[in-house]
Amino acid sequence: MKRTHEFTVVIEKDEDDYFVGSVPSLKGCHTQGKTMDELLANIREAIQLCLEAEDEMPSEHFVGIQQVQITL
Repeated sequence: MKRTHEFTVVIEKDEDDYFVGSVPSLKGCHTQGKTMDELLANIREAIQLCLEAEDEMPSEHFVGIQQVQITL
């Protein structure tokens, strides 16, 4: 029976305006795309490849992202 799994993906934009995505719970799992749709398709493929290389399903260690405000 197939199960659906969810992964946290951190998305940033690089200096060339590409979207860069990484999955904190999967070591070395990252990719990029020129558009958000391309990135999401690429990250799904990257996750699949990373999971095939893993012996077992990783546990999620990512806690979250927090905005911090400072005054200069």
